[in-house]
Amino acid sequence: MSPLKRQSEDADHEDGRRPHPSRTPRIRACATCKMHKIRCEPVDNEAKCAKCLRSGTECVPYNMNQRLLDEDASWKANATAELAQLRSATHLLLRHNKLPGLEDLGDSPPHHQSGQSSIVSPANVVSENGHTTMIVPPPMDMTRDTSVDKEFVEESGLVMAPMRSLYDLTKIKNLRSSVRWNPNSKSVEEDFIAQGIVSVTEAGELFKRYMQDIRLYLWAGVLFPYDSLEAVRRHSTLLTAAVLTISALHTPGRDEALQRCYNIFVSLTYSACLARPHNLDDIRALALAAFYLSNLSWKLSGLAVRSAVEMNLHQSFQKLMRGHEEQRDNTRLWYALYVCEHQFSIAYGRPPIINEDVSIKNIERFLESPKTSPGDIRLAAQVTLFKILTEAYNAYGSDPEQPLTEPDFQQLRLFNFSIEQWRLAWQTRSVDSVPIGSYPSKGVVLYYHFARFQLNSLALRALPAPSAATSESLSYDRREAANIAISAATSTLTLIFEEPDLRKAMTAVPIFTHTMVAFSATFLLKMAKTWGGMAQAQSPEMATEPVGLGLNFNINQVLSLSRRSASFLAKVAENLNEKHLIRHIVHGINDLLKRLDITGTPSISFAHIFPTPNSSSAQPLDPVNAATTLDYGGGDNTNEYNMYDLIGSYGFGFDETFLGQVASTNLDFWQTDPF
Repeated sequence: MSPLKRQSEDADHEDGRRPHPSRTPRIRACATCKMHKIRCEPVDNEAKCAKCLRSGTECVPYNMNQRLLDEDASWKANATAELAQLRSATHLLLRHNKLPGLEDLGDSPPHHQSGQSSIVSPANVVSENGHTTMIVPPPMDMTRDTSVDKEFVEESGLVMAPMRSLYDLTKIKNLRSSVRWNPNSKSVEEDFIAQGIVSVTEAGELFKRYMQDIRLYLWAGVLFPYDSLEAVRRHSTLLTAAVLTISALHTPGRDEALQRCYNIFVSLTYSACLARPHNLDDIRALALAAFYLSNLSWKLSGLAVRSAVEMNLHQSFQKLMRGHEEQRDNTRLWYALYVCEHQFSIAYGRPPIINEDVSIKNIERFLESPKTSPGDIRLAAQVTLFKILTEAYNAYGSDPEQPLTEPDFQQLRLFNFSIEQWRLAWQTRSVDSVPIGSYPSKGVVLYYHFARFQLNSLALRALPAPSAATSESLSYDRREAANIAISAATSTLTLIFEEPDLRKAMTAVPIFTHTMVAFSATFLLKMAKTWGGMAQAQSPEMATEPVGLGLNFNINQVLSLSRRSASFLAKVAENLNEKHLIRHIVHGINDLLKRLDITGTPSISFAHIFPTPNSSSAQPLDPVNAATTLDYGGGDNTNEYNMYDLIGSYGFGFDETFLGQVASTNLDFWQTDPF
């Protein structure tokens, strides 16, 4: 073949001596026309030639250079769109952080024909309370696996989960129930610390604070198995952000660091909501944050459980019992999730997700191993306690308008007996520790009082308003349970005041412990408002005596305990960030105390005796020595009675009952649930 012929072919079958008047950018014939040895005729405004349009075939350039040109044009189009999105996101971030715009930095954004700059908010940018969060959605991936893991090959049998069968049939990746993960060695060079959002020095200080003052109070660090910042950064950016956020929340004067760490954690959690779980450390991060971040606790605990189930952690115990020792940490994490999820399901009066499975029923077998640690003992104690409380929830439900019937009190006695046995079994097994003193054993006593308080407070659920005409409606069994609740709430507060190691621990314990204190004080104060009113109606002198109707309730003792609670928690709050929940608990208790006015000669109210932490403090007056005529708010609300507001749905409704009382305070970014 002559060179002249090749030249003609390279010019789309022209002889090469004159240009084509309407020549397109195509520099060679397509593969189809080349194969049929016919003229490749381009069509205006079409990507295909005339032959390929008629036949409906794909018009692929025969020349490799043309393919490169097409791919280059496609890449440039995508890059232009992504560059516009990045520029828009950069504008949002600069504006949020009050930094100069791109124009001031020497690079101006593209302009429209009108000469005005345009900022388009990307679809994956979410603004909440003035804070901007970048969302990276997972791809809609319906691709098939090219290979199957060894675990899938070895599994056999006819009985399997339906979705597992569907995966075996289709091999679609998104249907897999087993998730493999390998640490990313580059994560340390790419995380938010490496980017300078949180400096290395600041991150080191926060990490040190967490390790020294917080970590051991949650089952001796079961949820955080690392001893250095570098180690946790290599394994999970989400866990790193969670730990630093918790530490900043427990450190006064770290407002800016707290906000930055919190923003990073929320942004990463948003991205993880619809993504496949990456590793166990990400689940640990969700659980840790649930224990300490009050505004996210409910959503994070549920997300952690869902992710853990997707990684088959609910099967870890059976595998451990079959000799797979590497499943021990997985089993620990499953137990921790059980406690976390049940704590908040009870606190909010909602049904739990995790049921009493084989691992919960056989937790003593888990403790038989010589590798059992003191943290395992404390964790197992919590598991067995919330197992009892969950049984009570299933028995009595959460309907605030459903009172306990007389036959229910027989079952309630059995629950009380189980709680007594629980304390006897676990207080001696919870070994004290040098760094945290007697907190392990005293913590068992604290949870014992709280469990009795929560169970027996149900005796007062949905009762009619107290009055002389209905005083006989309190049967002996109901009065017995109510007195146990009053005694347990009083013991909860007294124990914290009198045990030095518990007082010390209050700056580092999860929010559920703070909730116990808040609920105990709230319960007693509202008892003073409702049942104390009947004592006043019968005789003013009864304020210094136990309330009538057979209830062992002393109004002045309640006022004194509540005042001590507010004063003690205010001191604890001084060592925590101002956004910590405990500051709002103090405000809520003080607010209730204000509503119970002490009038005498001269007239003195709780507004002066128990000021809020931000107000000037007057010399406190001992309520026991004050004139004791109680005023319940005045006006039409004097005889207001709402037992649901008193005891909540199942023991208490944390969000509906207590947080509703402090809604008027400035909760800043804790106020809105970003989920």
